Formats: sequence, C-alpha cells, structure tokens
Amino acid sequence: MAYFLFIDESGQDHHDSPYEVLAGVAIQDTELWKFIKDVHDVELNCFGRRYRLDGREIKAKKFLNKKTFRLAHQLEPINLLERTEWAKQALDNGETVTKNQLTALAQAKLSYVKQVFQLCQQYRCKIFASIVADPTKVLSDTAMLRKDYIYLFERFYYFLEDTPGEPRGIVVFDELEKTASHILLTQMDRYFKNTVKGRSRSSLVIPEPFFVHSDLTTGIQVVDFVAYLLSWNFRVGGLNKPSRDELNRFLEQIKPLRYRTTREIGSIKEHEIWSVTVV
Repeated sequence: MAYFLFIDESGQDHHDSPYEVLAGVAIQDTELWKFIKDVHDVELNCFGRRYRLDGREIKAKKFLNKKTFRLAHQLEPINLLERTEWAKQALDNGETVTKNQLTALAQAKLSYVKQVFQLCQQYRCKIFASIVADPTKVLSDTAMLRKDYIYLFERFYYFLEDTPGEPRGIVVFDELEKTASHILLTQMDRYFKNTVKGRSRSSLVIPEPFFVHSDLTTGIQVVDFVAYLLSWNFRVGGLNKPSRDELNRFLEQIKPLRYRTTREIGSIKEHEIWSVTVV
C-alpha cells in the first residue's frame, strides 16, 4: 500500500496570495483512480463538458478570485440543469456570452470547488502544508532543502508512520522550470541521504519525486485550491494579514482534512503536531 502526495505552491509571487504556502494532498493509491473519475464526473455535471477542452486550466486563482464571486452573485442561484447548460455555452462561445451564461459559469466554478472538497472528505484525503509567515527566515541556500519542504515531509512521514502497515509515500510535484526541478531533486537527494532525519524518513517517503503537468493532473489541481485557501484564510499564530470572508466556507471544508498526531520531543511526552504548520 502507498499514499500519493500531490504538492503545489501558492503565493510565491506575493501578488495573488498573501502568504507563501507549500501544500500537499495525500490519497491512498487504491482510491486514486476512483477519486479522479469522480472529480471528472463533477466537472461534467458543473460545466457540461471538460473544462480544459480548449486550453483552459482549472486554477484556484481563476475559480476563487473576487471576480468569480461577484459574477456568481449578480443573479439568484440558477437551477442545476439551466446552470450547466449556460455554463457550457459560456465556455463554448468565448467572448460572445450573456449575463446569464457568465453568472452560470461563475456559480458552476464555486459548486465545482465545493463538490471536489466533499470528495476529498469522502475519500479520506489528508492535507499537509507549510505556511511561510516571514520569507526572510526561510533558508535560501540552493544547496540545502528549504525549511518549508522539510516540515512538509516530516509531517507526511509521521502520517505514514502512524498508518497501519506503514505504507510508502510517493511524492508528485507540479512541474517546475527544468533548472528549478534539478535544484529541488539535488536538495532532496542531499537531505534524504546525508542527514540523520532525512535518512530515517526515507524509509517511508520515497525521496525521488515525479514531476507532472498541472493542467493534466487532477491531484495537482486539487492541491492548488488547498494552497490558495490556506494562504488567504488560514489564520493562526503570527498569520495576521487580511483574509477574504467569502472563502471561509471552503476553508471550513478542508480544515477537517488536517492530520493531528503527537510525538515525544525533549521533555514533552506528547507534543501536538498538526499537518498544517507555520514556518
């Protein structure tokens, strides 16, 4: 048995999101294909077609931006049959769309996100994340694996260690620019081979990741939504930048997907550890 961990970043440009977030969504290997098929069914039910048919990509910054909420609320909720038909027409017709079609498309986007998170709950997915409160405190030495990555892998390792049978963890990244991918591979190789903790965690987390195209990989599309929501609305400790009230309902859907465990650390017998943490 194994768990796939799909990983994506949000907020690195400090424009679309207030905080840098490295996030992961884990799902058991035997459940992955069923989950993907159900997500595709949700996509068809919401849009009447595959959203990406003409080059569009399912991205949080397009589905959950302020404009989508504004358009979704310019009319009353549209019944499912009409909404799906009009949303499809909006996608098919491009620039020549009506107010009804634009509204239906926006409402369909929000419904899609809601239903995908319901599937995450149904399939017992777990979310992991490192939220960077202060980027200046994250090591920028290209020879070393960054602290946010170490924290994420640590918590994924704890989850695998606690799971009966100690399943292996398979890491899947959203494809980076080729040079950046090589740098990350080298950093992970050094961490998992040359550090005590890394060598220990490599017993469960397979250190060599897969890189995939986000527009072709359902798991990466899902974790993109998670990273976006955590950046905008997850507020603990020193995370005090303004949030967006309209996103709270989606945040409440993913909070139960966090994993909580305890470990003996120093003099503390049961130190509480959450899968979503602030770096």
